[in-house]
Amino acid sequence: MHLSDPSEAAVSAAPESRSVGDAQCDVLVVGGGIHGVSVARDLAGRGWTVILCEQHDLAQHGSSASSKLLHGGLVELAQGQLGRVRRALAEREGLLLGAPHITSPLRMVMPYGPGLPSPWAARLVLWLYDHLAPREWLPESERITLAGHPMGEALKPLWQEAFVHADGLVDDARLVLTCARSARDKGARILTRTACVDLRPNDQGWTALLAHHDPQSGALTHRSQVQARLVVNAAGPWVPQLQAQIQAHGHAPALDAPKVAPSAAWFQRSHVVVPRLFGHEHGHVLHGDGHRLVFVLPFEQHFSLIAAADGTPMLDGLPSAAPGPERGAHARVSDAEVDALCQTVNRYFKRSIAREDVVWRFAEVWAEPEGQRGKGRASASRTSVEGHGGPSPWVTVWGGPFTAFRRVAEDAASLVGECLGEVREPWTRHASLPGGYLLDLIDREEDPASDLAEFQRRLRARNPWMDLPLARRWSHQYGALALEMLQGVMSRADLGPEVAPGLHEWELIHLCRDEWAATADDVLWRRTRLGLHYDEAQRAAVHTWFQRRHLGTA
Repeated sequence: MHLSDPSEAAVSAAPESRSVGDAQCDVLVVGGGIHGVSVARDLAGRGWTVILCEQHDLAQHGSSASSKLLHGGLVELAQGQLGRVRRALAEREGLLLGAPHITSPLRMVMPYGPGLPSPWAARLVLWLYDHLAPREWLPESERITLAGHPMGEALKPLWQEAFVHADGLVDDARLVLTCARSARDKGARILTRTACVDLRPNDQGWTALLAHHDPQSGALTHRSQVQARLVVNAAGPWVPQLQAQIQAHGHAPALDAPKVAPSAAWFQRSHVVVPRLFGHEHGHVLHGDGHRLVFVLPFEQHFSLIAAADGTPMLDGLPSAAPGPERGAHARVSDAEVDALCQTVNRYFKRSIAREDVVWRFAEVWAEPEGQRGKGRASASRTSVEGHGGPSPWVTVWGGPFTAFRRVAEDAASLVGECLGEVREPWTRHASLPGGYLLDLIDREEDPASDLAEFQRRLRARNPWMDLPLARRWSHQYGALALEMLQGVMSRADLGPEVAPGLHEWELIHLCRDEWAATADDVLWRRTRLGLHYDEAQRAAVHTWFQRRHLGTA
């Protein structure tokens, strides 16, 4: 989400457009990534009226391009940042318990041997990783011999031993959608394909001009005006662009931030997807050149995700946010970066991979204030948010990793209360996300992985017509919300035409009605990742369905 060019702002300010959908709210949130929707959720749950606008689809950019890992930060721990890691580990445990359908525990294998740091240093780091925060059910780290062990089957004989520690995986895009649903359930209004094209301060706060776009063509359809008491800038990589416009108005005093908008630097973290490299369901932590960490993770059953653990500066600046082919929606991963990731993997795994094996490449992009590299990033504390009071107050969320999203949102919402002079109590710490309360179908809770397996078993028992792939996918994507989706469905035929393998019209209508899906890419690459499993003809069938729906014939 970012500001469009000034010419569009001028068009949207035309007098005849201002009566279309005009609204008032306490807080306007700009940005539909993980931090925007989670801030909107927290604010709405505290009783403020909230409108969120996102220029494209929810989670279309960085929030669907993460490594999918829920972790406390081994790199930060090795750097001595104990407080940050402690908070992240506590958040990891809470999210695994509160959203078992879109998260899963994961054992991470870290081989060690010649040329790597001392195993004693790794053992100390992992001991701290185990004990900095309470663990209810995740296992402790251990040292294993790889020869003859299932975790070592895919690795070269050079690697004889490894440390194994516990972390987790998250479906990043579905986490955004789930938080957005929670925000809507609490009363927030979520506007996708809606750009904030201008902001003007006034005595009551801000006047925002919004431009609404057709999801198929991208053409401007209408404009509206929102009167908000406060603006939250959660625009992801475009935070500096929006903040520069906000702070250009010179409102003060500052609560936590400098009066002058900071200059920013942009970074990207590269990821590639290849056919599955190993048979087990564990991940790997590998040391690349210069001891750069690389993660190799199980992904979508038949694939492996290879992810750089840290970001690199973007020398060419911020990528364009213009709509385009789905695989071009994120910053491009260069061939040189792909080759470097493949080289690291080939050092460890028996099966060699090359650039030609990559079926998907994408990069997560984020912005940081200059001089804050390694300080504010990834922090689950107020270093991630800053705000100003005054007649036109605002709060900026610089962001952080998925593990910290709830805590960052809580801090941002509390800062909103300070700016508005209305302190309200936080509420999200022990709250499940929509679909995460599995006791609607199972009798008792044991641990998240066992609970979801039992939920899936009972879902099939209640609906014997469901095959295992459909029951597995719906359990993981929707959790307990699948029970609502299945109301009135007595057989597979009730799901309507099968538009593509395993994807029926019934589900597509649900995604459009309840999850803001408006294009085939919204479904294929974010609400599901079926696009990775389909061929061109199958993806084209989903595009055709949306075109027919857009024309009113579906």
